[in-house]
Amino acid sequence: MNQLTATGQTVDEAVKHGLAQLGVSRDQVKIEVVEEGKKGFLGIFKSKPAVVRIEKLQDPIEEAEKFLKRVSKEMNVEIEVEVIQRARACEFKISGEGLGVLIGKRGQTINALQVLTQLVANRYSSHYITIMLNPEGYREKRKAILEDLAVKMAKKVIKTGKVVHLEPMPSYERKIIHHSLAHHSSVRSSSAGREPNRNVVIEPILKSPR
Repeated sequence: MNQLTATGQTVDEAVKHGLAQLGVSRDQVKIEVVEEGKKGFLGIFKSKPAVVRIEKLQDPIEEAEKFLKRVSKEMNVEIEVEVIQRARACEFKISGEGLGVLIGKRGQTINALQVLTQLVANRYSSHYITIMLNPEGYREKRKAILEDLAVKMAKKVIKTGKVVHLEPMPSYERKIIHHSLAHHSSVRSSSAGREPNRNVVIEPILKSPR
């Protein structure tokens, strides 16, 4: 049940009754006052109850999860999702068979799915929600790969003295590279280009002559 009409002696009482029937809190619904309600007067005029229409809002995380499962099924991949929510950030831990199809080459498919899933969630949310899709620890493995890449590319820059341009990657992956090189004494990193083709640039730090 996503919508109902509730009554009470006052609007607040009608809302209270409606919320109890739906089993939700006030911030999870849209409330429309149909009738303010009137008290009787000296027994001559009959009282009228307050009437409200309460509609349960769709949960953004639930809608995002349903979208992800539907798209995965269309890709012939059945998945289970464990949702871990931290304030306005949410991680979808994904398990199932054939997850390589969802991940794609260098994570391109899962990154695209993550963008779409996040768009769905924010369509139903009054505040911005960040969603990360994590199929069977892929994000942790990818983080280790990127940290290793940062070290290798830094050594290459130091050895050759030339600037290195990495392949385009999402902002959270670029942040991993930047964080890995943040305190490096011989190279520095920056981002260049426009989304979705923004990439990391690693360059040598020129030493000033003494």
